[in-house]
Amino acid sequence: MTSLTTTSATPVSVTPRDPNLNFQLLRIYSYYRTLLSSILLLMFYAGIAPNIIATQNPTLFENTALIYTVGNIVTLMLLWWSKFSPKPERLFTIIFVDVVALVLLTHASGGQGSGLGFLLLVCVATGGIFLGTQLSTVIASVTTLLVLSQTLYSIQNGIGDSRTLFSAGSLGIMLFITALAFNYLSQKLLQSNREAANQAEHAAQLERITKLIVERMQTGVVVNSSNNTIELINESAKRLLNWQGNKDQRRLEDIPELEERISFWRAHPQIKTPNIKNSDNTELRINFTELDPKNSKETLIFVEDNQALTQEAQHLKLASLGRLTASIAHEIRNPLGAISHAGQLLAESPTINEADKRLTQIVATHSKRINQIIENVLQLSRRQAPQPELLDINIWLQQFADDYSNNSSDTMDIELHFHKDVLKSHVDTSQIRQVLTNLIDNGLRYGHKLTEINHITIATNINPITDLPFIDIIDDGDGISDDNISHIFEPFYTTEAAGSGLGLYLSKELCEANHAKLEYLHQNNKSCFRITLSHPERIH
Repeated sequence: MTSLTTTSATPVSVTPRDPNLNFQLLRIYSYYRTLLSSILLLMFYAGIAPNIIATQNPTLFENTALIYTVGNIVTLMLLWWSKFSPKPERLFTIIFVDVVALVLLTHASGGQGSGLGFLLLVCVATGGIFLGTQLSTVIASVTTLLVLSQTLYSIQNGIGDSRTLFSAGSLGIMLFITALAFNYLSQKLLQSNREAANQAEHAAQLERITKLIVERMQTGVVVNSSNNTIELINESAKRLLNWQGNKDQRRLEDIPELEERISFWRAHPQIKTPNIKNSDNTELRINFTELDPKNSKETLIFVEDNQALTQEAQHLKLASLGRLTASIAHEIRNPLGAISHAGQLLAESPTINEADKRLTQIVATHSKRINQIIENVLQLSRRQAPQPELLDINIWLQQFADDYSNNSSDTMDIELHFHKDVLKSHVDTSQIRQVLTNLIDNGLRYGHKLTEINHITIATNINPITDLPFIDIIDDGDGISDDNISHIFEPFYTTEAAGSGLGLYLSKELCEANHAKLEYLHQNNKSCFRITLSHPERIH
């Protein structure tokens, strides 16, 4: 900022107020002053209004108008070259030159009676707009002094009379009023512009924050127009809906299930919209609302993973029971051990008959089952956070299959089908090993019931849509009925009398702790459990 300072006065700013505003106004003023001087010069040579202009001193008028016009043209070219952004000192000089030139033209035309002196109001108003309060007042003061000096000079030389002095004084007052008024209005306008710019910047920042929040939301968000054109869809919605539509022209018809649900909602707004399933067989909960209740042109669609919501609700319920079940399990273990030990002693008695021995076997079997339930409950309550490491899945599965076969007392056939590419992911090996062991145990048990052969298939591949690696554990059993599929991962749900109902639930919990997904599929008439692992670049 350029300042004029003295030892006792406050710095006087001569900096232009607003670059954009100055560019427009200064360009208009430059055109105006050039056109004004050209018209005055043309009127002189054409002899137009000879009773008004150049009545007192034609030579002075001609020379002043000619020099003023040439100077204005050169100034306009220089301003154009500088993109109408001159230094503050040059602005002050331009306005001062205009004042001097107009005072000389007024004097050459007979003084204030010609009316040319009122053109000085434009110069003073321009100073009030472009310059600060003090400098605009200086311009008004200098202009008033020049007007009064010209009037007094004319009166002294017998050109005018005392009445012109009153006109000059009135013009001086008008000059001061104009300078102060335009300066005040300019300040108010610039203040309004600054406030509008700050509000626009704040609104833009809020828009960026909102956009970032929407993009990072786990809930899918879709904005649909009245003609079923998708105006906005965030990354979560694309992932949940497996949307692969055209980025330039996104239409709701690219997702037929969603288009069907929005038609249902519009026809029955009071009825809960049925859930849909995407290509990954994930159940999605869909909610609709009008973006503007007064204008139903745009609809806001929320897409949520219903399975994740159900699991979260289930976790909340189980969390309240976690400590209670753990304490109960500890209390049950002691009397259970005494019952089991007493049954063993009774079975070893030489006087026991076969009927009673059968009863001791029942006691031992059910004691073992209860003990397994207690172990599973305690495992849930003391589960540790995963310690992930980057694994080559194919190599690790080969080692796991070898260890499982070597540690088993039964002969079995584990068939391996690996993806041709290297598959990697971050997992806790101990927890994933526990999941695979449980799934393979279940698969071998159910497959043996149907085929009497211990056979299981383990396959790896990559999901072409999500680009995530997955492991399939396929058994030869008769599969799970449709009525039971929705319940298999619920705790304590089992279809076997000897089962605890915690194996699959615990397996799913361990998978989710490793940012993996466990789901049941029925493909090629075989039962399959799929573990979809996290992306190899994701570190838990």
